[in-house]
Amino acid sequence: MNSSEVQIVDITLCYEYVNGSCQKVVYPLFLKVPLYLFFSSVVILTVFGNLFVIITILHFKQLHMPTNFLVLSLAVTDLLLGALYMPPCMVQSVETCWYLGPLYCKIHSSVVIMLATASIINLSLISIDRYYAVCKPLQYHTKITPCATVFMISISWSVSIIAGFGTIFLELNILGVEEFYYKNVACEGGCVMFQNAASTITCSLLSFYIPGVVMLSIYMKIFRVAQKQAKSIQDSKCKNNIKSVLSKEEKKATKTLAVILGVFLSLWTPFFVCYIIKSFGHPFPPVVIDMLAWIGLMNSTCNPIVYAFFYKWFRKAFRMIISGQIFQPGSSRTNLFSH
Repeated sequence: MNSSEVQIVDITLCYEYVNGSCQKVVYPLFLKVPLYLFFSSVVILTVFGNLFVIITILHFKQLHMPTNFLVLSLAVTDLLLGALYMPPCMVQSVETCWYLGPLYCKIHSSVVIMLATASIINLSLISIDRYYAVCKPLQYHTKITPCATVFMISISWSVSIIAGFGTIFLELNILGVEEFYYKNVACEGGCVMFQNAASTITCSLLSFYIPGVVMLSIYMKIFRVAQKQAKSIQDSKCKNNIKSVLSKEEKKATKTLAVILGVFLSLWTPFFVCYIIKSFGHPFPPVVIDMLAWIGLMNSTCNPIVYAFFYKWFRKAFRMIISGQIFQPGSSRTNLFSH
């Protein structure tokens, strides 16, 4: 490298006068400013987009149904990811150091495991809900009741909290490699979630690949049944017209929620592929892993956009929230499905 060339980044230490400090990559201002603007935009869109989803489902009584309770739980997951996880992650990505201390690092790591687990469980519950709605409609209202749905959501969040905080605070993620971790990985100003190869592969399979394949299989089954129903519905009698309308609404909901699953899998797959390849001793530059992680995190930003694109009632509710109409008496009983 020619000495006359301009060096884009500078390598220094996170804490200049602390033994065992992590290395820091200093980006120039012309890179830092757009990065902060971009990440801040992602955080704001994620928080407010999912906040609108939560307010919409909670406020309008017409939306108080099992499917939407599951969508609500998923939106809470995305909101927490945007509010709790993304801002410190943004600072760490741009500054390449962790300045919030080891305790908050543990909480930060626990939160992302908890929310990742909650996301995959919520998506799994949504796929089960759609399976009963389309494939076993006669059993749907007896099996998927509001009480049963709330119970399932409560269990899923309990499991997610235990998985997230238990894994990090009991140090299960470094079980068997503690000495290597503290000698070669841990440093002042760093916050990385280290796992050995076996742990990485097991976690990836259990938390992403296996649930992803199972959910895709369920949706393929759902769409095959939906196609058969679409053919048979042409022969339905006039008295079944109401059922036809309901079937159309169910199909719309199923298609939208399938898109939500598709977006989740497509945005997170590159990260999990690299995550497994890395465990076999093929290192990736930290900036690449960081970039792929942010692409995955943007799934939480995309979900409200998908609802807005597919659902007219969501756009109507959004306008009512923005204009303040939801504060008017009786607004919670507004018919969002009317044209």
